[in-house]
Amino acid sequence: MDRIAQIKQLLLATPNDSFLKHALALEYISLGDDATAQQLFEELLAHEPGYVGSYYQLGKLFERKGDQAAAIRTYEKGMEMAKAAGERHALNELRSAYEELVY
Repeated sequence: MDRIAQIKQLLLATPNDSFLKHALALEYISLGDDATAQQLFEELLAHEPGYVGSYYQLGKLFERKGDQAAAIRTYEKGMEMAKAAGERHALNELRSAYEELVY
């Protein structure tokens, strides 16, 4: 069974598991399926907006698609959530990605 199938199987038991949804989205990115990855990240963040690691990945996905405005909004929201959660490492990564686009 491939990793996508394994993760989907695990999600059947815990459909709102943010870690599993994030992992599944990353698997789709590795296959070049950004549309499915984007959908998963957006579902995850709608359900659990404090899952800050997904903001970085979603922002990078928007960058690859050439949608800088969406990437910037995503990084800004991620920085806000990381700051609120006291997640300094994530905040720094999001800030770096944001600054690369804006400056």
